[in-house]
Formats: sequence, C-alpha cells, structure tokens
Amino acid sequence: METTSPKVPQLTPEQILRACDYVELVWQEQGSKEEKAALEKFHADGPELARLIGEFGALLLADYLTAVPDEHADCESAYVTGKLATVANRYLKRWCLASGAGAHTAWNAAGFLIECMQEVDQVHQFLADIRRDASAGRPTAAA
Repeated sequence: METTSPKVPQLTPEQILRACDYVELVWQEQGSKEEKAALEKFHADGPELARLIGEFGALLLADYLTAVPDEHADCESAYVTGKLATVANRYLKRWCLASGAGAHTAWNAAGFLIECMQEVDQVHQFLADIRRDASAGRPTAAA
C-alpha cells in the first residue's frame, strides 16, 4: 500500500514563473509602494495562490533541493533524503490545500521554501534555475 501523497498535476511554465515571481517578491520585500502593490495583487488570489505555492514547493523540494546525483541513487543517504522530501512535500501540500488556506498560508509557505533554499544555496540562483527550466519546456512534476 502506498503511503505517499499522490503526484500533483504538472505545473505549466506560466505557473512556475508566477510562483518564482511570488517567492522572489516575498524574499526581497522591503516595503516599497511597488512591492506592496505587487504583493496585494498576488494575495488577491487567496486560495489559488496557496494551492500554487504548495504545488511549486513540492516541485522545488523534490526536483531541486533534494535531487540526488545518479551515482548516489543507491546510497542510504539518498533513500533518507527522498523520504524526508516526501514528508516535507506531503505536509506542505496539505497545509496549502487546507480549507481556508489563503494569502497568509502562501506567505508562510514561501518563507519556508526561502529558508530551505538558503540552507543549501542562494535563493536567486534556485529561482533562476527553475525559471530557465520552465522556459526551456523541461517537464517538471512534483512528487
């Protein structure tokens, strides 16, 4: 019996780029009028934004933050990393898809993803890599 959550739908390149824009805005937000207006525009989507960030977070965790090189795929650490990514994905998706999830949830989820990216590299570089892959039409589905 499978105990992991089902795969989320494949995100379109436009959805990925939108999620990257939101996460980067949350990361760099300094409180200018332009930034506040951009955040308000995103936050107007409420539950849809939370859902998008949940799905984007699952993609980020599975395909970018916990990616294991092929030569280490059989290692115990790769197994553990995969299981940790599965748990984090499941929790993040449940949280972002929960009844009543909205802009506040999206903001907190983006903060969680920013913290994850900062632990291993620079936020800007991760988002640039994801944007490049989305623009190139590489298939990206979250586990």
